[in-house]
Amino acid sequence: MENGYGLDALIKALQIFRKYGNPQWPTHCEHDTLYIADIDPDEVSADDIEELEELGFLVDEDGEGGFISYRFGSA
Repeated sequence: MENGYGLDALIKALQIFRKYGNPQWPTHCEHDTLYIADIDPDEVSADDIEELEELGFLVDEDGEGGFISYRFGSA
């Protein structure tokens, strides 16, 4: 995986999220942003948050919790 891009990066991130839940509707996109819902960042380990950041996912501080990615939201 080069620079955390592509399907490999997305799949790896989803596998990390899966350790913390299995929501029925885990994603949605709005305004070029991919949202990962119903995964509480407070329950995600610091190591996993660091790896998710490298993969392009950030804690959604301004929204309703969960994670966001500007990398995978649109082309």
